[in-house]
Amino acid sequence: MSPVPVVLSIAGSDPSGGAGIQADLKTASALGVYGAAALTALTVQNTRGVSGIHAVPPEFVAAQVRAVLDDLEVGAVKIGMLGTADVVAAVAEVLATTDVPIVLDPVMVATSGDRLVPEDAIRALRTSLLPLVTVVTPNVPEAAVLAGAPEATDADGLEVAARGLRVVGGTRAVLVKGGHLGGDESIDVLADEDGVRSYPAPRIDTPHTHGTGCSLSTAIASHLALGMPLREAVGEAKEYLTGALRSGATYSVGQGNGPIDHLWRTR
Repeated sequence: MSPVPVVLSIAGSDPSGGAGIQADLKTASALGVYGAAALTALTVQNTRGVSGIHAVPPEFVAAQVRAVLDDLEVGAVKIGMLGTADVVAAVAEVLATTDVPIVLDPVMVATSGDRLVPEDAIRALRTSLLPLVTVVTPNVPEAAVLAGAPEATDADGLEVAARGLRVVGGTRAVLVKGGHLGGDESIDVLADEDGVRSYPAPRIDTPHTHGTGCSLSTAIASHLALGMPLREAVGEAKEYLTGALRSGATYSVGQGNGPIDHLWRTR
């Protein structure tokens, strides 16, 4: 029997289904990868915002991750919202013993603008996780917070931010997402050991962007689990997300910032 590529998502739960673990599992399935999940937090949220967060105890998060790694042949790990500094430390301790690709989406603020993690958790991300991961995928504000630098305002600034965070965080690769910038294109910039590469795509005019960061990072992890090199995995993930945004713009789920269409390729 042929082994199935596996992605393990370590992230929080979104009961409305558009972000977090739910978005990660949909993305993995859409890309032909088996999705496993370790929950870090329960949230009270919908397309209009986040109104509550209940953290899972660090030792229980670590136990979930170990259970999956001990049984499944995990090809890549995606890390999303970790919630607390103690959870960050627990996850870092477990993953320090693995040699699979790790994609970190440093979830700090929801699409709705709600802050999701405290300051000490952000400091723990810098010191404990950034040196471990294969690639970190911050948006413009997150890159500025992690690097302790001003926010990028244009495409050149994205390159500066990606290079700077790679040095400051001791990370092998940084993908800074340019969705917060204006213009006709949405440009993401990757800085890695081979230099810098840009990934432009048409900017989709849609309010339905709930879960975009979760889905992009999981798409990258899925393609890494399928054996692609990082630069190719980022390109394939960007193409998937652009299609999901374009299709999601044509329908509505909820009364706020609705989700992207994770299953656009099957419709």
